[in-house]
Amino acid sequence: MRGAVLGLRGDRPVIQTAGGIADASTGASCTLETRFQIASVSKQFTAAAILLLEERGALSLADPAGRWIEGCPQTWNDIGLHHLLTHTSGLVHWKDLPELDLTKRLDAREEIAIFQRTPLRSAPGAAWYYSSPGYVLLAHVVENSSGRPYREFLAEEIFKPLEMASTFAGNGSGVRLAAGFAHGAPVPSFELDVVNMGTGDVWSTVGDIARWDLGLAANRLFSERSRQSILTSHALVEDPNFAPATGYGFAWFAGDIGGRRALYHPGDNAGFQSLNAWLVDDDVRIIVLSNDEETDIHLLVAEMLAVILSG
Repeated sequence: MRGAVLGLRGDRPVIQTAGGIADASTGASCTLETRFQIASVSKQFTAAAILLLEERGALSLADPAGRWIEGCPQTWNDIGLHHLLTHTSGLVHWKDLPELDLTKRLDAREEIAIFQRTPLRSAPGAAWYYSSPGYVLLAHVVENSSGRPYREFLAEEIFKPLEMASTFAGNGSGVRLAAGFAHGAPVPSFELDVVNMGTGDVWSTVGDIARWDLGLAANRLFSERSRQSILTSHALVEDPNFAPATGYGFAWFAGDIGGRRALYHPGDNAGFQSLNAWLVDDDVRIIVLSNDEETDIHLLVAEMLAVILSG
């Protein structure tokens, strides 16, 4: 495996290991301190930012998207922030936008304009359809309602309070950053400052993701009401691409892992895969961060569970 894994029972690490090449250009190996693109697990922090702003009265989940995003077409009139959070807005996903190169930077207004001129797949609230563009819009809502850059809001309001010192959002440079691989070769990174802001832009370590999970469990950021709203399923998932998920909260799938009740979110960027999972009844958390598209996450999780549950 190329990457790092961490398995917790309660707050006790049972498995923590890393291996493989982090960066072919330097020959550096993956360690527990290596920072990986966590891909769509990033959505958990976007949702957290929205809930923090709701608690402070800066916005409401019932707000129409058009209150915070300029130029919304009439077909978006009924899209509320809660629709964006739960993938029930009717907006499309990346695969439905062939004109958008996820590795190339473009002006944020141009990206939003692409979303706005693309027909909705369904009426707002009518169906669940996974939409990363919806979370890009939520990141702009964070900026527009807080008056601060999105990555700065995350750094100051989430990462710092939870002591996630190795975590940041946006295009990265510096030490201990993994490069993504596919079929054994490095691949170009997604553009994270603009194109994937809010939906796949965070770099982190397995230890910092554990701090996020345990901080969420301990209500270190939110009221209990907000924590429950994040973890409660608000939409049914009827998409075979996301089986065995049955529901979706605010950036948490509900379903099962290894036949056990679980809340989780997977992720994949170019050259990266991720999983953040909580097996609710067992109080087990599994975190997988890999910089290799070929990593078999399902097999890896099954192996980790066998060890954790036997202890």
